[in-house]
Amino acid sequence: MNALQRFWQSTSGKIGLILTLIIALLALFAPILYPYDQATDRNFQIRLQPPSVQHWFGTDGLGRDILVLVWYGLRTSLTVGVVSVGLGLIIGLFLGLVAGYFRGKIEIAIGWVTDILLAFPSILLAIAIVTVSGPSLQSAMLAVAVVQIPIYIRLTRSMVLSLREQEFVLAVQALGASPTRIIFYHILPGSLAPLVVQATLSIGTATLEAAGLGFLGLGAQPPTPELGTMLADAFKSGYSLTSPWTTIFPGLFITLTVLAFNLLGDGLRDSLDVRAQS
Repeated sequence: MNALQRFWQSTSGKIGLILTLIIALLALFAPILYPYDQATDRNFQIRLQPPSVQHWFGTDGLGRDILVLVWYGLRTSLTVGVVSVGLGLIIGLFLGLVAGYFRGKIEIAIGWVTDILLAFPSILLAIAIVTVSGPSLQSAMLAVAVVQIPIYIRLTRSMVLSLREQEFVLAVQALGASPTRIIFYHILPGSLAPLVVQATLSIGTATLEAAGLGFLGLGAQPPTPELGTMLADAFKSGYSLTSPWTTIFPGLFITLTVLAFNLLGDGLRDSLDVRAQS
């Protein structure tokens, strides 16, 4: 209850929660509220029309309603962000728990893998992975997930190293508890708070990286709507300056998504900080 009260006292947390809920609901209910077939949606008679009552965000070079494209593109980008962060969290959490608790050669090997992954700029590593596996939405998810893994390995390992020397862990060790029970029943619960905060912040970052891959043509492939792909289409087709609404609205929703999860993460960090209880 104290954590919940501290969260509601955080202005950034409340704003982030509201924005995140709106974005998530829009993405979740898009097929129900507005069924859409991206393969057949085009009308060249209304191409590049500015925002109007009929088309609030205007139309693109194929005569598609940008509001609908942004709506479904937001769904695609958010799916990539959530799935990739989830995969990175699960793999990084497991490797971090193993490295931090068992130490020795296992820790050294996992540490080498982590250092190698962190040696590359995240976007370049993602581009290399997608280049090898082939441009697709699934490849973008995999690439962004791999980029996230070393973050969670390091965070989890540091938490395990701190908790494994605590008195309650030493006590259950003395009582003969198995390593598996100690890790999952005593160490893991104490590591969840910073992991939840990091995962929330990472969704915004992953969404931005997915948009970057889409802009480079390495993410979602046509006709699947995606925010980064929408920006790329506008620039490649040469109407980004003459029809600025084709880039303003996709860019705006990328910014709002990143901002929403960053604000939510800040609020969670403040509310889950143990030092704030004192």
